[in-house]
Amino acid sequence: MTMNEPWLTVEQVAAHLNIASITVYRWIEAQKIPCHKVGRQWRFKASEVDNWILRGDASDEALPFKSTSHHERKVL
Repeated sequence: MTMNEPWLTVEQVAAHLNIASITVYRWIEAQKIPCHKVGRQWRFKASEVDNWILRGDASDEALPFKSTSHHERKVL
């Protein structure tokens, strides 16, 4: 991470990873993804997120539940 690296929003991280924003919010809730709270908003450094992904920490097991459908959640 460099000091000049821009901070990303949830939506930008989701686009960077080609995933849904709700997945990023689930990772935040589970305290899994590296993030920083600025006021009432979450911010990310792409390099931290990329390193986190490369370590394998973004697997399904990182979430406290698995979605079995859009309307149903199964608690593990």
